[in-house]
Amino acid sequence: MTDASPTKFRKLVSLLKELFQLDQPDLDFGIYRIMHAKAGEVTQFLERDLLPQVKAAFAHYQSADGAELRKKLDQMVAQLTEAGVDPEAAPKVRELREQLKSAVDLGALENETYDHLYSFFRRYYSEGDFLAKRVYKPGVYAIPYEGEEVTLHWANKDQYYIKTSEYLRDYAFRLRPEAAEGVDPMRVHFRLVDAAEGEHGNVKAAEGKGRVFVLVAEDFIGVRNGELEIRFEYRPATLEDWPADQRDDKKKPPAQKDLTAVAVNRVLASGAEFADWVAELGKPHVRADGEQADYNRLEAHLRRYTARNTFDYFIHKDLGGFLRRELDFYIKNEVMHLDDVESEAAAKVEQYISKIKVIRRVAGKIVDFLAQLENFQKKLWLKKKFVVGSDLLVAISQVQDELLPDVCANAAQLQEWDVLHSLQDLPADITRAAYSAPLTPEYLRAFPSLMLDTQYFDAAFVARLRDSLGDIDNRADGVLIHSENFQALSLMQAHYREKVQCIYIDPPYNTGSDGFAYKDAYQHSSWLAMLDSRLALTHNILAENGTFISNIDEHEYERLSVILDQHFSPENRIGSLVWKGATDNNPTRIAIEHEYLLCFARDKTHVEEHWSTSTSQQKELMLDAYSRIKKSAASLDEIAEKFAEFVAENRQELGDLYRYRRVDVVGPYAARRNMDNPGKRGYDYDVMHPVTKKPCVPPYWGWRFPPKTMERLLAEDRIIFGESEEKLPELKVYLSKVKFPLRSMFSLDARKGSNDLDRLFGARDIFKNPKPVELITYVIPFMTTRDALLADFFAGSGTTGHAIINMNREDAGSRKFLLIESGEHFDPVLVPRLKKVAFTPEWKDGKAVRAATTEEADRSPRLIKVLRLESYEDTLNNLALSRNTQQQSALDFAAAQGTGGMREQYLLRYQLDVESHDSASLLNIQAFSDPTAYKLKIKTPGSDESREVNVDLLETFNWLLGLAVQHIAAPRSFAAEFERDGEGRLRLKGRLKQDASGPFWFRTVTGTTPEGSKTLVVWRKLTGDAEQDNAVLETWFRDKQAFSVKDTEFDLIYVNGDNTLENQRVEPEHWKVRLIEEDFQRLMFEGTEA
Repeated sequence: MTDASPTKFRKLVSLLKELFQLDQPDLDFGIYRIMHAKAGEVTQFLERDLLPQVKAAFAHYQSADGAELRKKLDQMVAQLTEAGVDPEAAPKVRELREQLKSAVDLGALENETYDHLYSFFRRYYSEGDFLAKRVYKPGVYAIPYEGEEVTLHWANKDQYYIKTSEYLRDYAFRLRPEAAEGVDPMRVHFRLVDAAEGEHGNVKAAEGKGRVFVLVAEDFIGVRNGELEIRFEYRPATLEDWPADQRDDKKKPPAQKDLTAVAVNRVLASGAEFADWVAELGKPHVRADGEQADYNRLEAHLRRYTARNTFDYFIHKDLGGFLRRELDFYIKNEVMHLDDVESEAAAKVEQYISKIKVIRRVAGKIVDFLAQLENFQKKLWLKKKFVVGSDLLVAISQVQDELLPDVCANAAQLQEWDVLHSLQDLPADITRAAYSAPLTPEYLRAFPSLMLDTQYFDAAFVARLRDSLGDIDNRADGVLIHSENFQALSLMQAHYREKVQCIYIDPPYNTGSDGFAYKDAYQHSSWLAMLDSRLALTHNILAENGTFISNIDEHEYERLSVILDQHFSPENRIGSLVWKGATDNNPTRIAIEHEYLLCFARDKTHVEEHWSTSTSQQKELMLDAYSRIKKSAASLDEIAEKFAEFVAENRQELGDLYRYRRVDVVGPYAARRNMDNPGKRGYDYDVMHPVTKKPCVPPYWGWRFPPKTMERLLAEDRIIFGESEEKLPELKVYLSKVKFPLRSMFSLDARKGSNDLDRLFGARDIFKNPKPVELITYVIPFMTTRDALLADFFAGSGTTGHAIINMNREDAGSRKFLLIESGEHFDPVLVPRLKKVAFTPEWKDGKAVRAATTEEADRSPRLIKVLRLESYEDTLNNLALSRNTQQQSALDFAAAQGTGGMREQYLLRYQLDVESHDSASLLNIQAFSDPTAYKLKIKTPGSDESREVNVDLLETFNWLLGLAVQHIAAPRSFAAEFERDGEGRLRLKGRLKQDASGPFWFRTVTGTTPEGSKTLVVWRKLTGDAEQDNAVLETWFRDKQAFSVKDTEFDLIYVNGDNTLENQRVEPEHWKVRLIEEDFQRLMFEGTEA
C-alpha cells in the first residue's frame, strides 16, 4: 500500500500554474499582467478547491482503504499475540485478511490520477502554446482526413499565428511580485532605445543579418518613474560588442548567449545608487517548482526576453473542443484497459471506473479554465481593431484656395517638403517663379502633385479640408494601413467585399535567415499557420474576376502551391511564372537564380481566357522616340532614316521589337510572314502583284484571310509585296497595335528594386531586398483593367503603390491601391516613397530632377488615406479587470460555494470576459458620450514608448459598416436655452444658435453601405442631461439639417446615445433609426464568438 505523494501533487500544480500563466508572477505586461491580478484567487482555487476534489472523490472508499485495514490488522494481531491467543484462529483477523484481498489502495489511486492529469496536459503543451497533435498511440499521431484526394496538414493548423512586436518591445517584471499595496514592487523594464529595423509582427528582416539584443554601450541603466530601466539595442552584433579584454582573440561577433552574459556582468557591476536593485537581481532564480537555479534572477529574465523574439506564438482556434476530444481519446487509450476489466473482480472494476470518472471530471474543469483563457485571448485577437490614426495625403490640386494660406503657414509641413522634395533646388521656369520663403499660395499652385499630410495640421483645419473634399472614398486613389495584416484584412472585409481585382503579395520566404520566427522543428508549420489565416480573409474581398499572385522561392514553393489549392481550388489555378532575377556565382550544387510567382483566380471562368497587354517599356520607348523624331523631321524619308538609326543604337534594349524599325505615314511597323492559314486549308484566290500585274505565289495551305478582308488590307496599304510575284506577300503590323502575351519565364534584374530606392532616397540599404517596380508593371497589366483596385498585404517598402502610380501616369489609368504593412519602415520609407513618387516621376540621389509635367500631375494621386490600427499588444495593454461589489457579494454567498457551485463556474468559465467588459480596448460604451475623447494607450511606432491617443471612432465605425463615405461634415457646436411647455415637457426657448463654444456638438457622415443603403451617421457630444441633449437633437435634426425620419433621403440613420427621434420599422427585425453603440459592438466582435 502506498501513500498519496505530495511530490506528484506539487508537480501537477506546477504544470497547471504554467498552463494558467501563473508560473511567472513577476512578469508585468500583456496577458501576464492580467493573470497576475487574479493569481491569488486562481492559485487558491487550484490548491484548495479543484485538486482536493481528487481525494474527495475517492472518500467513499475510505472504509476499504488498504492502509487503514492493514493498520487495524496489525494492531489486532499484536493485541492477540500479547494476550497469548493465536491470531490466525480469531474470526476478526480472518475477516480483515479477506477484506485486504480486495482492499483499495487510496494513495495509489490518487497518485495515478495525478500522473494521468499531468501526462495528458503535458503532452499537448510546449513553450507557451498548445500544439494540436492528435495522439493515436505513443510516437504516432492521427490527422483529420475527410476522403480528399490530397490533403495538407501541419502541426499548427488549428491555431492562429500570433508573432507580434509585444515580445520584442515590452518586457517588464517585478522583483517583489507579492508586495502589498503601498509597498514598492521594484518594477524592472527592459527597454529598446535604438532598434534597427527587424522582424516585427510578421515583417521580414534582412536576410543574412541576424539581430540580437545588445546592452547599450553607455547609459544602459537608470531609474525612471520609480522603475529600473535596462536599455538594449536590437541589431546585428559586431566584434566591438565583445568586452575589450576578450576582443583580440575573437574572429566572430558574439552570439546572444555571450551578449546575455556580458549584460548580466555589466548590470550587476553598476554603481552604489543601484545597490538595492542589484542585490535583488543578483539573487538566485527560483524555478516554478520551488527549486533554486544555478543562475540569477537577471539572467533568468534576459533568457526569457531574448527567447521571446525567437519563438512564434499561437492562439488555438478551439482549445476547449480539441482538449475534450483528446481527453476522451486519452482515457480510452491510456487509462481504460478492457483486458483488465474482464479479468478483475467487481470491486476492482468499480475502483477502475471511479478513477476514470475522477480524471474526466477534474480534467474537464481544467479544460474549462484553459478554454476560458485561450478564448479570451482569441477574442482579443479576432475583434476588429480601432482606428487610432486617420490622416490624408492630399494633392495641392485638390485643396481649396481658402485653405492654402494655412498650408503656407504650417512650419512642420514646409519642413517635410524641404526634406523630401528640396523644392528650393528645382529651377524656375516659365510657369513657375523661383523658390522663396515663406511660400505663397501661388507658388504651391505651380506644384499640383505636391501632397500635404494632415498629420501636421490641427483638427479644425483637417475637418474643414475633409468637408471640402466631399466624396473621399471615391476620390481616394490609395489606402495605406499601418497594422498587422491579419487585423487590417479583418477590418476591411465589409468595405472591400468583392471589390479587389488583384491581390499581389511578397511574403517572407522562410529561408531560415529572413527574420520569420518559429520554434525549433516547426519552421514550415509556423509559416503555413501564418499564411493560412491571412489567405482565409482574401477570398471575400476579391472580385468575381479577381486574381491572386504571390512571390515565393524554392524554400516554400510546394507548400504554398498546395495551400493555395486548398483556398482557391486546383480548378482556379492559373499557373506559375518563373522570374530569373539574379546570377549565382557561388553555387553549391545547383545555381539558384530564379523565383516564382504563383497565380490563382477566385473563379477562373470569370477571368479573361487570353491574357495580353498592349504596353511595355520597350514599346513606349520606341513610340516616344518616333513621336519626337516626327515633330522635328521635314519628310517621311527623314523620319524613317532617323528612326532606323535610333532602333539600331538601342537594338539590345529593344529586343524583339527591333523588327519594328520601318516607318510609313501611320507609324513604325514590321513585316509578318503570316499570310498562310495555319493547320487547315485556307482561301483560294489570286492576289495580283502591283508592278508585274501577275498573281503572287499563294501560301501552301491557302490564304489566311477571306477575299473581302484582303481587299480591305490592300486598300489600307497593309500588304507588302516583294520585287516580283515569286515572293510571298507579307502583312504590315504596326507597333501601336502590338500586344504581348504573358510568358511563363522572364528575366528582370532584381537589383533594380534597390536602384529604385537609391534614386528616391539616395540610399540603397534603407530597406533590404525590395522588389523592382518593373516586376509589378510587367505582370499586373495582363490580369487587370486600367481601373482596377489592387491590394498588397505584405507591402514592404511600397513597391506596389509606386508601380501603380507609374502605370496610371503612363496610360491615364485610374487604378487604386491598398497597402498593408506592420513594419517600422512604414513611416520612414513606405509613406515618404509614395509622397515622392506622387510629386514627380524623376529622381536622382534622393532629389527631384524636375517637377511633374501638367499631364503627369493630372494623372498623379489626388488623395491617399493613411490609417493606423490598434495592435493586439495595444488591446492587451489597455485591459483592466474589475469586479463590483454586487458581483463579489454573489460569489461570497454560501449557496455559491462548493464543487460545481456558481463560484467555481464563474472562475472556470466567465471571469475574464465579465471583469474586462469595460476595458477601453473592448469597447467602453460609456465613453461614447464624447466621440472625440475615446482614449487608448498606444505604442509609438519605432519605440518602446506608450502614449495616450484619441481613437477615431468615426473612421472605425465607417470601416465596421463597410460604408462608402460620400461626405464627412466639419463639426459644429450650438448653444440653446430651454423652457417647459404647459404639459411640463422640455423644449427650446427660441432658436438653436451656432456657437463655437456651445456644449451641443454635432458631426455627420453620409455614405452607402455594401448592401446599397443610403446612410446618415450622427455623432454628438452628450452633456449628461439626456432631456436637453434630445431636445437639441430633435431641433437640430429638423430645423438645422432639414432631415426627417419619414423622408426617403436615407435608408438608415445612426445616432450615438439614447434618443427620442421618431422611428420607423424598415424590416420585420430592423428599425430605420439605430444606436451607434449597438451596431458598433455587434460588428466589432462579430466572428469572435463573444
